[in-house]
Amino acid sequence: MDLALLRTFVTVHRAGSFTRAAALLGLSQPAVTAQIRTLERQLGRPLFLRQARGVTPTMIGDELAHKAAPHLDALVEIAETGLDDDSSLRTLHLAGPPEFTAERALPALVELTGDDGQGFALRASFGNAEEALEGLSAGHHDLAISTAQPRGALLTATALCDEEHVLVAAPRWHKEIGPGTLRGKGALALENVPVVEVHESLPFVSRYWASVFDCRPSASGTVIVPDLRAVLACASAGAGLAVLPRYLCASALERGDVVALHEPPVPPLRTYFLVVRTGTLAMPHIARAHEWLQRAATAWD
Repeated sequence: MDLALLRTFVTVHRAGSFTRAAALLGLSQPAVTAQIRTLERQLGRPLFLRQARGVTPTMIGDELAHKAAPHLDALVEIAETGLDDDSSLRTLHLAGPPEFTAERALPALVELTGDDGQGFALRASFGNAEEALEGLSAGHHDLAISTAQPRGALLTATALCDEEHVLVAAPRWHKEIGPGTLRGKGALALENVPVVEVHESLPFVSRYWASVFDCRPSASGTVIVPDLRAVLACASAGAGLAVLPRYLCASALERGDVVALHEPPVPPLRTYFLVVRTGTLAMPHIARAHEWLQRAATAWD
């Protein structure tokens, strides 16, 4: 059986689409379709059911993928390991949220960019979870950091770490609300406090209110800036309350630039995932970055 046909088949199986598989393989869609049809003729069985959106594997298709994929991944690993002797650096394309990627992931990964024979060049892109996963699926990135866990066979996610969210504001707002008032009145004590957020939908504040107060925030955003570091700067300047990851505001809390308005018994958490295209951990530079970030995350927690 032709290994090229099997490689195309496994890529289609993981991608769930001839179009997406063609993009990942650098082939035209008709070429991918022709290869799958050739393989189906050789086996005498249909491997996929064509649908309006993509394809669904048949039982035979699932069985073949289960048998063939590990061996193809192993061949890729052998081939890629052989490339490590090349004098040119491999390039790792990373995508993730700007704040987490800049503050945590990149400082950890730059240690791997040295000329030690195993290093790699690094290229980073910032975006939300949807953008990062779409870019990874399309082959634009090698590794993505996401707060959303992808579905389907094309992408494989590994839990990286949890971040704790903290309700903060400048000290003057803490004094105005009054110590202990929040414990008695809950969210009602915060109705007249301006809100600083990253989006008009108040994603961080809404998640915190739902988790801690079991309600929705009644206020609208007073200052909207699309970067949590800018949110922290505005909150420190007294613009209003904000909900921020603890790692991002820990230094500001220590300095007294902001104060935690509330310390719930169970703080809201958000999980980050490391996501790769299934099978690409066979590539040494991706596997090394993946392992390195997991190791670094043990110190973050």
